[in-house]
Amino acid sequence: MTDVRTNTLARLRGGIERIEAHADTARLDRVALGHAEADATLQGGLVRGTLHEVFALETRQVGAATGFVAGIAQRLTAGRPLLWIRQDFVAREAGALAMSGLAELGLDPRRIVLVQAADAEMALRVGADALACDALGAVVLDLWGEVRQFDLVASRKYTLAAQTSGVSCVMLRTSALPAISTAETRWVVQAARSPPSAPWEAWGAPILDTQLIRNRHGQTGRWIMEWKCDECLFRETAHSQPVAAAPADRPHQAPALLELRGTRRGQRSA
Repeated sequence: MTDVRTNTLARLRGGIERIEAHADTARLDRVALGHAEADATLQGGLVRGTLHEVFALETRQVGAATGFVAGIAQRLTAGRPLLWIRQDFVAREAGALAMSGLAELGLDPRRIVLVQAADAEMALRVGADALACDALGAVVLDLWGEVRQFDLVASRKYTLAAQTSGVSCVMLRTSALPAISTAETRWVVQAARSPPSAPWEAWGAPILDTQLIRNRHGQTGRWIMEWKCDECLFRETAHSQPVAAAPADRPHQAPALLELRGTRRGQRSA
């Protein structure tokens, strides 16, 4: 058993090194988010044809995280179809995904295919098959809770599949904690306060508190972003909302995440 485990770890390390070598030597296809500081940190924007992760640590933040995923998916697809695979439990806990709402955000519902999966395992299988279809622009995997099937091995397979086909994969994780994976970027998103709006406006501008906690090609950071529905771009907010800057050498798990992880472990042991 020890030899098998050693060989498995060696293969994983070799695979990760090949992924990193490929990313460092190949010309990366990036798409700008529109937010100047975030794009500068990302060295031009998000990389297409790879894996990105977005986390809503609490159920009440799933709307903000879903909006952020919709925005980056819109940027990544470049006019090609978007496949959104959603675990049934997400809809039961957080509500159905409304095409009218996505249209309000600037997405074209005619280019979105929504797939309902009975459980996380089925969603992952559908996602793996979808990443082999280079006619798609992006695949969103919308999962709930801790998913044991999505481990380091599975994330490596998804990264390789996305790089091979050129189809971007965005993992939306609700009520889950970030874990080690081969993701290009990893984000934690929550709602931010919208600026005062005119009385005749139906709703305020979508304002998001976005924290980049993993960036394979540079530093991390935290920004307040406004999604411009007409332009389909993220921008700096007109009313500035200061956030604490993350140190460049900070580990990918912030103290708040570590505290939350410890709390959940304590609840499980109890």
